[in-house]
Amino acid sequence: MQINKVELRNLEIEDYIGLKNSMQQAYEEGVEDPYWKKEEIKRLLKIFPEGQIVIVVDDKVVGAALSLIVDESLALSNHKYNDIITDSKFKAHNPDGDVLYGIDVFIHPDYRGLRLGRRLYDGRKELCEQLNLKSIIFAGRIPNYRNFAKDLTPKQYLDKVKTKEIHDPVISFQVNNDFHIKRLLRNYLEGDHDSRDYAVLLEWNNISYDKSPVLINTKKSLVRLGLIQWQMRPLNNLQEFFDQAEFFIDAVSGYESDFATFPELFVAPLMADYNHLSESEAIRELAKYTDTIHKRFQEFAIQYNINIITGSMPFLEDNVLYNVGFLCKRDGSSEMYRKIHITPNERLYWGMQGGDLIQTFDTDCGKIGIIICYDVEFPELSRLMSEDGMEILFVPYLTDTQNGYTRVRSCAQARAIENECYVAITGCVGNLPKVNNMDIQYGQAAVFTPSDFAFPNNGVKAEATPNTEMTLIVDVELNALKELHELGSVRIKKDRRLDLYKLRKLK
Repeated sequence: MQINKVELRNLEIEDYIGLKNSMQQAYEEGVEDPYWKKEEIKRLLKIFPEGQIVIVVDDKVVGAALSLIVDESLALSNHKYNDIITDSKFKAHNPDGDVLYGIDVFIHPDYRGLRLGRRLYDGRKELCEQLNLKSIIFAGRIPNYRNFAKDLTPKQYLDKVKTKEIHDPVISFQVNNDFHIKRLLRNYLEGDHDSRDYAVLLEWNNISYDKSPVLINTKKSLVRLGLIQWQMRPLNNLQEFFDQAEFFIDAVSGYESDFATFPELFVAPLMADYNHLSESEAIRELAKYTDTIHKRFQEFAIQYNINIITGSMPFLEDNVLYNVGFLCKRDGSSEMYRKIHITPNERLYWGMQGGDLIQTFDTDCGKIGIIICYDVEFPELSRLMSEDGMEILFVPYLTDTQNGYTRVRSCAQARAIENECYVAITGCVGNLPKVNNMDIQYGQAAVFTPSDFAFPNNGVKAEATPNTEMTLIVDVELNALKELHELGSVRIKKDRRLDLYKLRKLK
Protein backbone atom coordinates (compact mmCIF):
# COMPACT_ATOMS: atom_id res chain seq x y z
CA MET A 1 0.00 0.00 0.00
CA GLN A 2 1.42 3.36 -1.04
CA ILE A 3 0.70 6.23 1.33
CA ASN A 4 1.33 9.86 0.45
CA LYS A 5 0.13 11.71 3.53
CA VAL A 6 -0.81 10.88 7.13
CA GLU A 7 -2.50 13.53 9.27
CA LEU A 8 -3.54 13.56 12.92
CA ARG A 9 -6.20 16.21 13.64
CA ASN A 10 -9.49 16.91 15.37
CA LEU A 11 -12.65 15.34 14.03
CA GLU A 12 -15.05 17.51 12.01
CA ILE A 13 -18.67 16.74 11.21
CA GLU A 14 -17.76 16.64 7.50
CA ASP A 15 -15.69 13.53 8.31
CA TYR A 16 -18.76 11.56 9.37
CA ILE A 17 -19.22 9.34 6.30
CA GLY A 18 -15.56 8.29 6.33
CA LEU A 19 -15.70 7.78 10.09
CA LYS A 20 -18.77 5.56 9.79
CA ASN A 21 -17.30 3.46 6.98
CA SER A 22 -14.04 2.82 8.86
CA MET A 23 -15.92 1.95 12.06
CA GLN A 24 -18.07 -0.57 10.21
CA GLN A 25 -14.93 -2.24 8.87
CA ALA A 26 -13.15 -2.14 12.24
CA TYR A 27 -16.11 -3.54 14.21
CA GLU A 28 -17.76 -5.82 11.64
CA GLU A 29 -17.57 -8.72 14.10
CA GLY A 30 -18.62 -8.91 17.73
CA VAL A 31 -20.28 -5.50 18.13
CA GLU A 32 -23.90 -4.67 17.52
CA ASP A 33 -24.52 -1.34 15.68
CA PRO A 34 -20.77 -0.88 15.07
CA TYR A 35 -20.75 2.85 14.46
CA TRP A 36 -21.77 6.14 16.05
CA LYS A 37 -24.82 7.86 14.60
CA LYS A 38 -24.38 11.31 13.14
CA GLU A 39 -26.45 12.95 15.89
CA GLU A 40 -24.16 11.39 18.51
CA ILE A 41 -21.04 12.70 16.79
CA LYS A 42 -22.61 16.16 16.57
CA ARG A 43 -23.28 16.03 20.30
CA LEU A 44 -19.68 15.00 21.03
CA LEU A 45 -18.33 17.81 18.87
CA LYS A 46 -20.57 20.30 20.64
CA ILE A 47 -19.58 19.42 24.21
CA PHE A 48 -15.91 18.52 23.71
CA PRO A 49 -14.51 19.09 20.19
CA GLU A 50 -10.87 18.95 21.36
CA GLY A 51 -11.33 15.40 22.62
CA GLN A 52 -12.29 13.87 19.27
CA ILE A 53 -9.20 12.94 17.23
CA VAL A 54 -8.91 11.24 13.84
CA ILE A 55 -6.16 9.76 11.68
CA VAL A 56 -6.55 10.74 8.02
CA VAL A 57 -4.56 8.89 5.34
CA ASP A 58 -4.66 10.44 1.87
CA ASP A 59 -7.86 12.31 2.79
CA LYS A 60 -9.54 9.14 4.13
CA VAL A 61 -10.52 8.81 7.81
CA VAL A 62 -9.00 5.48 8.86
CA GLY A 63 -9.08 5.73 12.65
CA ALA A 64 -10.34 7.74 15.59
CA ALA A 65 -10.02 8.21 19.33
CA LEU A 66 -13.10 9.68 21.02
CA SER A 67 -13.00 10.98 24.59
CA LEU A 68 -14.82 12.78 27.39
CA ILE A 69 -13.67 14.53 30.54
CA VAL A 70 -15.08 12.91 33.68
CA ASP A 71 -14.52 12.92 37.43
CA GLU A 72 -11.77 10.58 38.61
CA SER A 73 -14.09 9.07 41.22
CA LEU A 74 -16.44 7.87 38.48
CA ALA A 75 -13.66 6.67 36.18
CA LEU A 76 -12.06 4.55 38.91
CA SER A 77 -15.33 3.19 40.29
CA ASN A 78 -16.85 -0.17 39.42
CA HIS A 79 -18.85 1.33 36.56
CA LYS A 80 -20.36 0.28 33.24
CA TYR A 81 -19.85 1.74 29.78
CA ASN A 82 -23.34 3.24 29.80
CA ASP A 83 -22.54 5.08 33.03
CA ILE A 84 -20.11 7.09 30.91
CA ILE A 85 -21.97 7.54 27.65
CA THR A 86 -25.47 7.54 29.25
CA ASP A 87 -27.34 6.30 26.19
CA SER A 88 -25.14 8.47 23.96
CA LYS A 89 -26.19 11.63 25.76
CA PHE A 90 -22.71 11.85 27.36
CA LYS A 91 -24.05 13.24 30.64
CA ALA A 92 -20.93 12.08 32.48
CA HIS A 93 -18.88 14.69 30.62
CA ASN A 94 -17.72 17.37 33.03
CA PRO A 95 -15.51 20.19 31.71
CA ASP A 96 -14.23 20.64 35.28
CA GLY A 97 -13.41 16.93 35.70
CA ASP A 98 -9.89 15.64 36.22
CA VAL A 99 -9.40 12.66 33.86
CA LEU A 100 -9.69 12.06 30.14
CA TYR A 101 -11.92 9.02 29.56
CA GLY A 102 -11.59 7.13 26.28
CA ILE A 103 -14.97 6.04 24.97
CA ASP A 104 -13.78 4.61 21.65
CA VAL A 105 -10.66 3.99 19.59
CA PHE A 106 -10.28 2.09 16.33
CA ILE A 107 -8.19 1.68 13.17
CA HIS A 108 -9.52 0.46 9.82
CA PRO A 109 -8.23 -3.14 9.38
CA ASP A 110 -6.53 -2.27 6.05
CA TYR A 111 -4.35 0.28 7.88
CA ARG A 112 -3.29 -1.78 10.87
CA GLY A 113 0.36 -2.55 11.35
CA LEU A 114 1.40 1.03 10.55
CA ARG A 115 1.43 2.11 14.22
CA LEU A 116 -1.38 4.57 13.57
CA GLY A 117 -3.01 3.53 16.83
CA ARG A 118 0.07 4.73 18.67
CA ARG A 119 -0.30 8.12 16.98
CA LEU A 120 -3.86 8.35 18.26
CA TYR A 121 -2.74 7.56 21.79
CA ASP A 122 0.11 10.06 21.56
CA GLY A 123 -2.48 12.65 20.53
CA ARG A 124 -4.60 11.77 23.54
CA LYS A 125 -1.60 12.04 25.85
CA GLU A 126 -0.71 15.45 24.45
CA LEU A 127 -4.30 16.61 24.98
CA CYS A 128 -4.27 15.29 28.55
CA GLU A 129 -1.11 17.28 29.29
CA GLN A 130 -2.41 20.45 27.61
CA LEU A 131 -5.63 20.30 29.63
CA ASN A 132 -3.70 19.54 32.86
CA LEU A 133 -5.72 16.40 33.55
CA LYS A 134 -4.53 13.72 35.97
CA SER A 135 -4.68 10.75 33.64
CA ILE A 136 -6.26 8.91 30.73
CA ILE A 137 -8.60 6.11 31.77
CA PHE A 138 -10.67 3.67 29.74
CA ALA A 139 -11.88 0.09 29.85
CA GLY A 140 -10.45 -2.31 27.27
CA ARG A 141 -12.35 -5.32 25.96
CA ILE A 142 -10.66 -8.73 26.08
CA PRO A 143 -12.32 -10.64 23.21
CA ASN A 144 -9.34 -13.00 23.05
CA TYR A 145 -10.38 -14.32 26.46
CA ARG A 146 -13.00 -16.51 24.77
CA ASN A 147 -10.20 -18.85 23.72
CA PHE A 148 -9.04 -19.37 27.32
CA ALA A 149 -12.20 -18.99 29.40
CA LYS A 150 -12.57 -22.75 30.01
CA ASP A 151 -9.14 -23.04 31.62
CA LEU A 152 -8.35 -19.62 33.12
CA THR A 153 -10.13 -17.12 35.32
CA PRO A 154 -9.99 -13.52 34.01
CA LYS A 155 -7.32 -12.71 36.62
CA GLN A 156 -5.21 -15.71 35.58
CA TYR A 157 -5.59 -14.66 31.97
CA LEU A 158 -4.39 -11.14 32.75
CA ASP A 159 -1.42 -12.46 34.74
CA LYS A 160 -0.32 -14.50 31.73
CA VAL A 161 -0.76 -11.49 29.45
CA LYS A 162 1.47 -9.47 31.80
CA THR A 163 4.21 -12.13 31.69
CA LYS A 164 3.74 -12.42 27.88
CA GLU A 165 2.76 -16.08 28.06
CA ILE A 166 -0.37 -14.98 26.20
CA HIS A 167 -0.61 -12.17 23.66
CA ASP A 168 -3.79 -10.15 23.94
CA PRO A 169 -4.09 -7.72 21.00
CA VAL A 170 -5.88 -5.10 23.11
CA ILE A 171 -4.24 -5.29 26.54
CA SER A 172 -0.72 -6.03 25.28
CA PHE A 173 -0.87 -2.94 23.06
CA GLN A 174 -2.04 -0.75 25.92
CA VAL A 175 0.63 -1.99 28.36
CA ASN A 176 3.31 -1.39 25.73
CA ASN A 177 1.90 2.12 25.35
CA ASP A 178 2.59 2.93 29.05
CA PHE A 179 -0.89 2.14 30.36
CA HIS A 180 -1.14 0.09 33.54
CA ILE A 181 -3.92 -2.23 34.66
CA LYS A 182 -6.12 -0.92 37.48
CA ARG A 183 -8.79 -3.61 37.85
CA LEU A 184 -11.24 -5.98 36.17
CA LEU A 185 -14.78 -4.73 35.50
CA ARG A 186 -17.72 -7.15 35.34
CA ASN A 187 -20.67 -6.58 32.96
CA TYR A 188 -19.00 -3.45 31.54
CA LEU A 189 -20.30 -3.65 27.97
CA GLU A 190 -23.66 -5.24 27.36
CA GLY A 191 -23.51 -8.03 24.79
CA ASP A 192 -19.71 -8.43 24.81
CA HIS A 193 -19.88 -12.24 24.89
CA ASP A 194 -16.36 -12.74 23.52
CA SER A 195 -14.96 -10.96 26.59
CA ARG A 196 -17.31 -13.00 28.78
CA ASP A 197 -18.73 -9.71 30.06
CA TYR A 198 -15.36 -8.56 31.41
CA ALA A 199 -13.29 -5.47 30.65
CA VAL A 200 -9.95 -4.25 31.98
CA LEU A 201 -9.71 -0.75 33.42
CA LEU A 202 -6.47 0.87 32.23
CA GLU A 203 -4.78 4.15 33.17
CA TRP A 204 -1.98 6.36 31.87
CA ASN A 205 -0.73 8.92 34.40
CA ASN A 206 0.11 12.46 33.34
CA ILE A 207 3.43 13.09 35.07
CA SER A 208 3.15 16.81 34.24
CA TYR A 209 -0.16 17.18 36.10
CA ASP A 210 -0.20 20.19 38.43
CA LYS A 211 -2.79 19.69 41.17
CA SER A 212 -3.07 23.34 42.16
CA PRO A 213 -1.82 25.65 39.43
CA VAL A 214 -1.15 29.12 40.81
CA LEU A 215 0.42 32.21 39.34
CA ILE A 216 3.00 32.94 42.04
CA ASN A 217 5.07 30.87 44.46
CA THR A 218 4.85 27.81 42.25
CA LYS A 219 7.37 25.02 42.53
CA LYS A 220 10.07 25.69 39.94
CA SER A 221 10.89 23.13 37.26
CA LEU A 222 14.14 24.81 36.19
CA VAL A 223 16.41 25.21 39.22
CA ARG A 224 19.71 27.10 39.20
CA LEU A 225 22.45 25.83 41.50
CA GLY A 226 25.35 27.99 42.70
CA LEU A 227 28.28 25.92 43.99
CA ILE A 228 31.11 27.71 45.79
CA GLN A 229 34.56 26.15 45.50
CA TRP A 230 36.08 27.79 48.56
CA GLN A 231 39.76 28.70 48.89
CA MET A 232 41.20 28.04 52.33
CA ARG A 233 43.02 31.21 53.43
CA PRO A 234 44.16 32.77 56.71
CA LEU A 235 41.50 35.03 58.26
CA ASN A 236 42.11 37.63 60.93
CA ASN A 237 38.68 37.50 62.45
CA LEU A 238 35.07 36.34 62.02
CA GLN A 239 34.09 39.48 60.07
CA GLU A 240 36.64 38.64 57.36
CA PHE A 241 35.03 35.23 57.09
CA PHE A 242 31.57 36.80 56.70
CA ASP A 243 32.89 39.27 54.11
CA GLN A 244 34.30 36.44 52.00
CA ALA A 245 31.14 34.34 52.31
CA GLU A 246 28.90 37.31 51.46
CA PHE A 247 31.01 38.04 48.37
CA PHE A 248 30.19 34.60 46.96
CA ILE A 249 26.52 34.72 48.00
CA ASP A 250 26.21 38.08 46.28
CA ALA A 251 27.91 36.68 43.17
CA VAL A 252 25.73 33.57 42.74
CA SER A 253 22.52 35.42 43.65
CA GLY A 254 23.41 37.99 41.00
CA TYR A 255 22.99 35.16 38.50
CA GLU A 256 19.56 34.45 40.03
CA SER A 257 20.67 31.15 41.53
CA ASP A 258 18.17 29.33 43.73
CA PHE A 259 20.83 27.75 45.93
CA ALA A 260 24.25 28.81 47.20
CA THR A 261 26.19 25.81 48.48
CA PHE A 262 29.35 25.95 50.61
CA PRO A 263 31.77 23.08 51.35
CA GLU A 264 32.25 20.95 54.43
CA LEU A 265 34.19 22.67 57.27
CA PHE A 266 34.95 25.75 55.19
CA VAL A 267 35.05 27.61 58.53
CA ALA A 268 38.34 25.86 59.41
CA PRO A 269 40.56 28.97 58.91
CA LEU A 270 39.00 30.36 62.09
CA MET A 271 40.81 27.60 64.04
CA ALA A 272 44.20 29.23 63.43
CA ASP A 273 43.92 31.19 66.68
CA TYR A 274 43.67 27.88 68.56
CA ASN A 275 46.50 26.02 66.84
CA HIS A 276 48.42 25.90 70.13
CA LEU A 277 45.73 23.60 71.53
CA SER A 278 45.19 19.95 70.73
CA GLU A 279 43.06 19.17 67.67
CA SER A 280 40.07 18.17 69.80
CA GLU A 281 40.28 21.31 71.93
CA ALA A 282 40.75 23.61 68.90
CA ILE A 283 37.67 22.34 67.08
CA ARG A 284 35.57 22.77 70.20
CA GLU A 285 36.66 26.37 70.32
CA LEU A 286 35.62 26.68 66.67
CA ALA A 287 32.19 25.27 67.57
CA LYS A 288 31.57 28.41 69.67
CA TYR A 289 31.16 30.37 66.40
CA THR A 290 28.46 28.09 64.98
CA ASP A 291 25.34 29.81 66.36
CA THR A 292 26.61 33.22 65.21
CA ILE A 293 27.46 31.89 61.73
CA HIS A 294 24.05 30.23 61.49
CA LYS A 295 22.21 33.46 62.31
CA ARG A 296 24.26 35.54 59.87
CA PHE A 297 23.64 33.07 57.04
CA GLN A 298 19.92 33.24 57.77
CA GLU A 299 20.18 37.00 57.25
CA PHE A 300 22.11 36.49 54.00
CA ALA A 301 19.40 34.13 52.70
CA ILE A 302 16.73 36.78 53.23
CA GLN A 303 18.87 39.67 52.04
CA TYR A 304 19.93 37.98 48.79
CA ASN A 305 16.70 36.01 48.21
CA ILE A 306 18.50 32.68 47.93
CA ASN A 307 18.49 29.31 49.70
CA ILE A 308 21.88 28.73 51.36
CA ILE A 309 23.37 25.35 52.22
CA THR A 310 26.02 26.27 54.75
CA GLY A 311 28.37 23.37 54.11
CA SER A 312 29.26 22.17 57.60
CA MET A 313 30.79 23.29 60.88
CA PRO A 314 31.38 21.76 64.33
CA PHE A 315 28.45 21.84 66.75
CA LEU A 316 28.41 21.01 70.46
CA GLU A 317 25.26 19.61 72.01
CA ASP A 318 25.32 18.25 75.57
CA ASN A 319 29.12 18.26 75.27
CA VAL A 320 28.93 15.90 72.25
CA LEU A 321 30.62 17.14 69.07
CA TYR A 322 28.78 16.82 65.74
CA ASN A 323 29.53 17.88 62.16
CA VAL A 324 26.45 19.86 61.08
CA GLY A 325 25.20 22.35 58.57
CA PHE A 326 22.10 24.45 58.01
CA LEU A 327 19.65 24.91 55.17
CA CYS A 328 18.85 28.62 55.41
CA LYS A 329 15.82 29.29 53.25
CA ARG A 330 15.02 32.58 51.59
CA ASP A 331 11.78 32.79 53.58
CA GLY A 332 13.86 33.18 56.79
CA SER A 333 13.39 29.66 58.15
CA SER A 334 16.23 27.19 58.61
CA GLU A 335 16.81 23.51 59.34
CA MET A 336 19.84 21.61 60.60
CA TYR A 337 21.37 18.49 59.04
CA ARG A 338 24.07 16.33 60.61
CA LYS A 339 26.81 14.17 59.18
CA ILE A 340 25.84 10.58 59.93
CA HIS A 341 28.98 8.65 59.02
CA ILE A 342 32.13 9.89 60.75
CA THR A 343 35.52 9.11 59.24
CA PRO A 344 38.24 7.44 61.32
CA ASN A 345 40.24 10.70 61.16
CA GLU A 346 37.35 12.79 62.55
CA ARG A 347 36.81 10.31 65.33
CA LEU A 348 40.51 9.93 66.19
CA TYR A 349 41.59 13.60 66.20
CA TRP A 350 38.37 15.43 67.09
CA GLY A 351 36.18 12.90 68.89
CA MET A 352 33.22 13.60 66.59
CA GLN A 353 30.08 11.49 66.66
CA GLY A 354 27.53 10.83 63.92
CA GLY A 355 23.98 12.13 63.79
CA ASP A 356 20.98 9.81 63.75
CA LEU A 357 18.38 11.55 61.57
CA ILE A 358 17.84 10.72 57.88
CA GLN A 359 15.69 13.47 56.37
CA THR A 360 14.73 15.44 53.28
CA PHE A 361 13.87 19.13 53.07
CA ASP A 362 10.97 20.86 51.33
CA THR A 363 12.01 23.99 49.44
CA ASP A 364 10.48 26.32 46.87
CA CYS A 365 12.48 24.29 44.31
CA GLY A 366 11.19 20.88 45.32
CA LYS A 367 12.40 18.31 47.79
CA ILE A 368 16.14 18.09 48.39
CA GLY A 369 18.56 15.98 50.37
CA ILE A 370 21.82 17.06 52.01
CA ILE A 371 24.55 14.67 53.10
CA ILE A 372 28.11 15.51 54.12
CA CYS A 373 31.18 14.06 52.38
CA TYR A 374 31.72 10.49 53.71
CA ASP A 375 27.92 9.99 53.84
CA VAL A 376 27.76 9.83 50.04
CA GLU A 377 29.77 6.61 50.13
CA PHE A 378 26.83 4.87 51.84
CA PRO A 379 24.07 4.39 49.22
CA GLU A 380 21.38 3.59 51.77
CA LEU A 381 21.05 7.23 52.86
CA SER A 382 20.30 8.71 49.46
CA ARG A 383 18.03 5.78 48.53
CA LEU A 384 15.86 6.47 51.57
CA MET A 385 15.81 10.15 50.66
CA SER A 386 14.89 9.27 47.09
CA GLU A 387 11.97 7.20 48.31
CA ASP A 388 10.84 10.31 50.19
CA GLY A 389 10.76 12.29 46.93
CA MET A 390 14.22 13.88 46.80
CA GLU A 391 15.10 15.35 43.39
CA ILE A 392 18.40 17.12 44.13
CA LEU A 393 21.08 15.81 46.48
CA PHE A 394 23.69 18.27 47.79
CA VAL A 395 27.03 16.94 49.02
CA PRO A 396 29.37 19.43 50.72
CA TYR A 397 32.72 17.67 51.16
CA LEU A 398 36.30 18.18 52.31
CA THR A 399 39.04 15.93 50.92
CA ASP A 400 42.76 16.37 51.35
CA THR A 401 43.99 14.12 48.53
CA GLN A 402 42.88 13.20 45.03
CA ASN A 403 42.09 9.61 45.96
CA GLY A 404 39.75 10.85 48.70
CA TYR A 405 38.09 13.17 46.19
CA THR A 406 37.75 10.29 43.72
CA ARG A 407 35.79 8.29 46.27
CA VAL A 408 33.37 11.17 46.83
CA ARG A 409 33.01 11.95 43.13
CA SER A 410 32.54 8.35 41.97
CA CYS A 411 29.99 7.61 44.67
CA ALA A 412 28.12 10.87 44.00
CA GLN A 413 27.82 9.98 40.33
CA ALA A 414 26.53 6.52 41.24
CA ARG A 415 23.91 8.09 43.54
CA ALA A 416 22.65 10.23 40.63
CA ILE A 417 22.20 7.20 38.39
CA GLU A 418 20.68 4.78 40.89
CA ASN A 419 18.27 7.35 42.40
CA GLU A 420 17.45 9.13 39.11
CA CYS A 421 18.23 12.52 40.63
CA TYR A 422 20.72 15.36 40.38
CA VAL A 423 23.74 15.36 42.71
CA ALA A 424 25.73 18.57 43.37
CA ILE A 425 29.10 18.38 45.14
CA THR A 426 31.44 21.16 46.22
CA GLY A 427 34.58 21.26 48.37
CA CYS A 428 37.46 23.38 49.62
CA VAL A 429 40.71 23.91 47.74
CA GLY A 430 44.18 25.20 48.62
CA ASN A 431 46.32 24.99 51.75
CA LEU A 432 45.95 26.01 55.37
CA PRO A 433 49.40 25.50 56.93
CA LYS A 434 48.62 27.05 60.32
CA VAL A 435 45.73 24.76 61.23
CA ASN A 436 46.58 21.27 62.43
CA ASN A 437 44.82 18.39 60.61
CA MET A 438 43.54 20.81 57.93
CA ASP A 439 46.71 21.64 56.04
CA ILE A 440 45.97 20.52 52.43
CA GLN A 441 42.79 20.19 50.33
CA TYR A 442 41.86 18.83 46.91
CA GLY A 443 38.56 19.68 45.29
CA GLN A 444 36.50 20.01 42.13
CA ALA A 445 32.84 21.04 42.26
CA ALA A 446 30.47 19.25 39.88
CA VAL A 447 26.83 18.46 39.15
CA PHE A 448 25.99 14.89 38.13
CA THR A 449 22.88 13.63 36.33
CA PRO A 450 21.27 10.32 35.51
CA SER A 451 22.59 8.64 32.38
CA ASP A 452 19.94 8.66 29.68
CA PHE A 453 19.10 10.51 26.48
CA ALA A 454 17.71 13.64 28.19
CA PHE A 455 21.01 14.13 30.04
CA PRO A 456 24.71 14.44 29.14
CA ASN A 457 26.22 11.22 27.78
CA ASN A 458 28.79 11.05 30.58
CA GLY A 459 26.33 11.98 33.33
CA VAL A 460 28.23 15.19 34.13
CA LYS A 461 26.16 18.35 33.77
CA ALA A 462 29.06 20.68 34.65
CA GLU A 463 32.29 20.72 36.62
CA ALA A 464 34.67 23.36 37.93
CA THR A 465 38.40 23.69 37.36
CA PRO A 466 40.18 21.51 39.96
CA ASN A 467 41.91 23.23 42.89
CA THR A 468 40.92 26.75 41.85
CA GLU A 469 38.67 29.10 43.80
CA MET A 470 35.58 29.75 41.70
CA THR A 471 31.81 29.40 41.47
CA LEU A 472 29.92 26.90 39.34
CA ILE A 473 26.45 27.99 38.14
CA VAL A 474 24.33 25.13 36.78
CA ASP A 475 20.69 24.79 35.66
CA VAL A 476 18.89 21.50 36.31
CA GLU A 477 15.49 20.59 34.86
CA LEU A 478 13.25 18.73 37.32
CA ASN A 479 10.64 17.77 34.71
CA ALA A 480 13.31 15.74 32.93
CA LEU A 481 13.48 13.55 36.04
CA LYS A 482 9.73 12.89 35.89
CA GLU A 483 9.99 11.79 32.29
CA LEU A 484 12.96 9.58 33.14
CA HIS A 485 11.05 7.83 35.94
CA GLU A 486 8.22 6.91 33.55
CA LEU A 487 9.81 6.71 30.11
CA GLY A 488 13.56 6.19 30.55
CA SER A 489 15.58 3.57 28.68
CA VAL A 490 15.88 1.91 32.09
CA ARG A 491 13.68 2.73 35.08
CA ILE A 492 15.82 1.92 38.07
CA LYS A 493 13.44 3.11 40.78
CA LYS A 494 10.42 1.36 39.27
CA ASP A 495 12.24 -1.88 38.43
CA ARG A 496 13.53 -2.63 41.92
CA ARG A 497 12.62 -6.14 43.07
CA LEU A 498 10.78 -5.16 46.22
CA ASP A 499 9.46 -8.71 46.42
CA LEU A 500 13.06 -9.78 47.20
CA TYR A 501 14.51 -6.88 49.20
CA LYS A 502 13.46 -3.76 51.07
CA LEU A 503 15.22 -0.85 52.76
CA ARG A 504 13.75 0.94 55.76
CA LYS A 505 14.72 3.45 58.41
CA LEU A 506 15.07 2.10 61.95
CA LYS A 507 14.54 5.52 63.55
